[in-house]
Amino acid sequence: MDIKTADARAMERIAPAVKAAEEIAFYTTERVMDAFRAERVSETHFCGSTGYGYGDRGRDTLDKVFARAMEAEDCLVRPQFISGTHALTVALFGVLRPGDLMLAATGKPYDTLDEVIGLGPAADGSLRDFGIGYRQLELAEGGIDYAGLEQALKEPGIRLVFFQKSKGYQNRPTLSSRQIGEAAEFVHKRLPDAIVMVDNCYGEFCEKHEPTYYGADLMVGSLIKNPGGGIAPTGGYIAGKAALIERCACRLTSPGIGRESGCTLHVLREFYQGLFLAPHTVLQAKKTAMYAAAMFEQAGCAVDPAADAPRYDIIQAISLGSPEKLLGFCKGIQSGSPVDSFVTPEAWDMPGYDAPVVMAAGAFVMGASIELSADGPMKPPYTAFMQGGLTFESGRLGIMKAFAAMNQ
Repeated sequence: MDIKTADARAMERIAPAVKAAEEIAFYTTERVMDAFRAERVSETHFCGSTGYGYGDRGRDTLDKVFARAMEAEDCLVRPQFISGTHALTVALFGVLRPGDLMLAATGKPYDTLDEVIGLGPAADGSLRDFGIGYRQLELAEGGIDYAGLEQALKEPGIRLVFFQKSKGYQNRPTLSSRQIGEAAEFVHKRLPDAIVMVDNCYGEFCEKHEPTYYGADLMVGSLIKNPGGGIAPTGGYIAGKAALIERCACRLTSPGIGRESGCTLHVLREFYQGLFLAPHTVLQAKKTAMYAAAMFEQAGCAVDPAADAPRYDIIQAISLGSPEKLLGFCKGIQSGSPVDSFVTPEAWDMPGYDAPVVMAAGAFVMGASIELSADGPMKPPYTAFMQGGLTFESGRLGIMKAFAAMNQ
């Protein structure tokens, strides 16, 4: 297929969806701006700290700004979180105690949590090692299995119900914040003391409201994804109920210290500026994903979501059907990147995954999924999970490269 023709058709196809996405970005930008103004952010908040980090006004104010932006009571934002998996681990160990049960209500969580939970033989230091049990409930067709959830919640000891908003490496729909809120209400009516926790990675600012707005107790994400706006060089956040955030802070540092310590060195300016840019940057990523769906629909690939469908995260799944096409797609994305465009991605046995994984990511921040990237396990249906795009213009060019590479 002629790439210029495909490009023109794709741009025309996504125009109405882009307009709707721009309205969401305007709404969430207003909320972020209101948070900055309410907390009276000034240049003095960008100074950072060293050593113990006592009295770091910029760090403490950033927590408050994030809490408002994430529609939560409180928030813990730290460069000490090395990844979304690390932030999720801190949250789980922070609020669960020996004898508690964790129920994953959206099927098995993302692969990197397997050893955190204690799935499989390698469980050194896992939740299982500390006597914390685990149960799993698969999704029903089209969403949460409420009949199964009703039954699962009857088991004694359920302390935390876990929802993963995004699809991970699964061929299933991403949940909306409202859907998660409805599930949280369902859980709280039956178990008022249960904690509803959400892995919100890839989902921030994709909708007008976050899961915490609708009743989730805890929400976790990475700053090198959506909320860092492509500026944050590292870090993560945990947002939610104030009492739970304090528990998480005591697990990140130590009991008795909690959030009162932890230096920020020279990253506060990037954290503040990244949050400011986040709604706009997420819009660029969503537009890139819409465009990719429209392009590869024309090539006969199964895409999820469709080009004009509502989007609750920045991930675009494209089922390519063969290992050769998956590798070709990722090579195209890599060649369309501003950094390491000359590198050829190959599949390799990444720790935490059950099949070799190919990854393409020419990023300014290593592993930053808000920048144009694509990855996928080398197993049927050979699906590429694409995300990011700091600017739509660069994302569009990258997709054109991938389209051409796959069709060579």
